[in-house]
Amino acid sequence: MKMKIRKLNRSFYTRPTLEVAKNLLGKYIVRKIGKRKIDGKIIETEAYIGPKDRASHAFEGKITKRNLAEYLIGGHIYIYLVYGMYWQLNISTSEKGRPECVLIRALDLGKPRRKASFLRGKLADGPGKVCRYLKLDKSFYGEDLTKSKRIWLEDPAPEQARYGAGRGSASAKASADKEKIKSSQIISTKRIGIDYAGPYWSKRKWRFVFNQNGKSGKRKTRAPNTQRVECSVLGRA
Repeated sequence: MKMKIRKLNRSFYTRPTLEVAKNLLGKYIVRKIGKRKIDGKIIETEAYIGPKDRASHAFEGKITKRNLAEYLIGGHIYIYLVYGMYWQLNISTSEKGRPECVLIRALDLGKPRRKASFLRGKLADGPGKVCRYLKLDKSFYGEDLTKSKRIWLEDPAPEQARYGAGRGSASAKASADKEKIKSSQIISTKRIGIDYAGPYWSKRKWRFVFNQNGKSGKRKTRAPNTQRVECSVLGRA
């Protein structure tokens, strides 16, 4: 019996960007490579809301060949290279023509389906590591996550139900519900590496982190170490 995939649809991505950035926490990115699938749970995001946001590549409505994907309707991939070596995965949000997106900063891989020396335990703790683990590159630019056969996002489901028997069962539903992130588990902080945007925009608490300790208050885990600093170093595209 073929199991139904809990893939996120267009309406998820076309909501207000800050809402999407928070709701992406706990969702899974699934990447199909040949007949093999790898995935990771999103545990850290950052929102960029152009054209008003000075940290956005689309500040003041700027349009270039590089940032065109930001203007696509929510649910498309906006990916670019920084330092000539690190890919950064962003997902467009809101309606077509509104340059808004969410940067995927970190994944919890559970039991990683492939080993990699750059991982810190079970974490891909930085935008560059996220793309390295998922094997993403320029070919994914503008990809529609609601239609793609090689990458998409899913609602939480237990591992045995995600790729084996049990999906749709009462136990699978209970496990998925337990895995969903509560608002009390989300920490809002300043975005990383955007001091160039000035005191107002650099202090917007538009970075959202899943508090894996399950409690509100201080976060015990170390912050991911791959920063979004491409604009300050390379200039906006």
